[in-house]
Amino acid sequence: MTVTEPEPMSRSAAISYAIGLPLALLALVFLPAGRLDWPPGWIFVAFLALAYGASLLVLRRVNPGIFRARSRFQTGTKHWDLILVSLMCLGMVAEIPVATLDAGRMSWSAVPMPVMILGYVLLAAGIALATWAQAINRFFEPGVRLQRERGQHVVSNGPYAFVRHPGYVSAIMVFIGLALSLASWWALLPAGWATALLILRTRWEDALLRDELEGYVEYSRRVRFRLLPGLW
Repeated sequence: MTVTEPEPMSRSAAISYAIGLPLALLALVFLPAGRLDWPPGWIFVAFLALAYGASLLVLRRVNPGIFRARSRFQTGTKHWDLILVSLMCLGMVAEIPVATLDAGRMSWSAVPMPVMILGYVLLAAGIALATWAQAINRFFEPGVRLQRERGQHVVSNGPYAFVRHPGYVSAIMVFIGLALSLASWWALLPAGWATALLILRTRWEDALLRDELEGYVEYSRRVRFRLLPGLW
């Protein structure tokens, strides 16, 4: 069987991402806060830059091909998944400005420092778990599809030995961590929206893999839980 890998991201697209994403993050944090002299915002930005920067360095070393797979939605991505991801993105994009409007300008929430620290712990753990999953799973893509042209097979080691969708576990941890680290109870609303849709996506993706990916039914018997060991 001939294995065909995704095309690499173009140089112009890579430059656009490298410039656009940090600028978008700064805008999402500081425009709703209404000021640049807000230390919690800079701590948050610096934390994300360091955490994701470390993740990128690790993946570049151990699984550089993941950047091709993750660069865009690939041909064959399920239509229902594109809709779900679009709806999830509404919650994900809304979460940071809701949090910074709350904590940086309006002071609607009174979040204790230990809860903020918990938020950063969840962020760090979520990013680390996602890095681990991507490091060992070359089929880790942004969209749900069966990657026949890449010779997709079941990955059952690393975090996949404990839950079937560790990437989604990490995303939920990040959703919650973003709200708590920015000291906003209100930001848990868009986080909850994104989490609910992600749980639905988990169910639908699991059904697809059971039907179409060889060996997945046997794997699901060994690793019984999708997201939370002992519960679901």
